[in-house]
Formats: sequence, structure tokens, C-alpha cells
Amino acid sequence: MSSEPKLSAEAQANMPTHVAVIMDGNGRWAKQRGFPRIEGHRQGVESVRSIVREAGQVGIKYLTLYAFSVENWNRPKEEVDTLMKYLARFLKAEIGELQRNNVRLEAIGQIWRLPEAVQDQLAKSKAALAKNNGLTLILALSYGGRTELIEATRVIADKVKAGTLDPAEINERVISEHLYTRHWPDPDLMIRTSGEMRISNFLLWQLSYAEFVITQTLWPDFRKVHLYAALEEYSQRHRRFGGLK
Repeated sequence: MSSEPKLSAEAQANMPTHVAVIMDGNGRWAKQRGFPRIEGHRQGVESVRSIVREAGQVGIKYLTLYAFSVENWNRPKEEVDTLMKYLARFLKAEIGELQRNNVRLEAIGQIWRLPEAVQDQLAKSKAALAKNNGLTLILALSYGGRTELIEATRVIADKVKAGTLDPAEINERVISEHLYTRHWPDPDLMIRTSGEMRISNFLLWQLSYAEFVITQTLWPDFRKVHLYAALEEYSQRHRRFGGLK
């Protein structure tokens, strides 16, 4: 029997405030087992449940999960429809679990593109968990980093055109204040499962100085031991932000 994974004192002392995750490998997990792709997504929900619980317990304040990208709308309609059903079911079924773990729920992306039933359940789930002050779980839904930057640029341009913003005043802070993520700090750590070495249009601005940990583990297999391994690796990084320490 394997022993329960534990975090080192160093990892506990160097806990990232915000962790972002690209949950990749659901389809490959299913294919390896001869299952339809959608079974990989269903199993991936178990990983979400496990990692959300563990993240809150170790003291991570913000957890952003790349759940559905703007590019994912191009997948077969049957798969997208099933994913949306799973999403609505997850948002409703997990309220109790999230409530017990003092998790607050937020979402970023083009939420208006989601089916009305999903939008309604998302709003209900967010409201039910709004008073919680533990981990903030941020779901990136119908999200794209380039889309986010385009939308922010349009709003900034409108303000310049209206004369309420001087172009000379546009800086990093101004841009950050017009992003979906303006209420939260940028991620300290980005984890990508399945071994792929790209960020796939995820948080293009916000990941500028995040530490990346890439694991070969497919998302449906990702559990506490893998999260702890990523946190241990993060604790060994020397974050200089372009300067010297």
C-alpha cells in the first residue's frame, strides 16, 4: 500500500497564491482504453473534484481551470452538446461539495455563448457559493486569450474615443483592469497535463511570469500526488521576474 503523499515544509512555505491548470488528455485517456472520447471527459470530472478539494486544503487561494476554449466550439456537435450537459450537471451537483469546502465559484470567457441552461445553472451556483471565502475556483468557459485581449482593447479604444482615457495613460495596469481576470492576481504556477508543451491560447497576458510545470499524466489520472509533485517543483524555482536575487 502506498503511503499518503505529504508536502515538504519548503513547499508549504512557498505555496503559490494562484494556480492555473490546462486539463489536457481526456480524449487520449479514453482512446487508450477503447472508450468513446466523452468517457474521458466524464472521468476528468473526478480529477476536478479531487484537485479543487486538495487545492483548498493546502492553502491555494485561486485555482483557474481551462474547462472549455473558444476553439472547442469547432469540435463535433454531439461531443460539444454532451460536454455542455456534463457542465450543467457538474455545476448543479457540486454545489454541496464546494459549499462544504468553502469554495467560491467564478467564471471567465464568452459566457454568453454557452447554452442558456448552462448560463442559468452557472449563475445559480455562483450565487449559492458567493459568501464563501476559501478557495476561489475560476472556470475558463468559452475562453480564449486572444479573444480576451481583443475585447479589452475594444473597451480601451472606446474610452479613448470618448475622451475618458488619455492614450498616454495606457500601461500594464490599465490593460490588466480590462481583462476578465481583473479581480484576481496573475497565476504563479501553470500546470499542464498530458505532456504537451504549449499554452493553447490560455491566459496569454496573465502567464507572463508564471512558472510552468508540465506532467505526462493525463488529466483523468491527475490526483493529489500529482498536484503535490507540481507544488514541490514550484517551491524549487527561483522567481526573479527579470531581475536578480
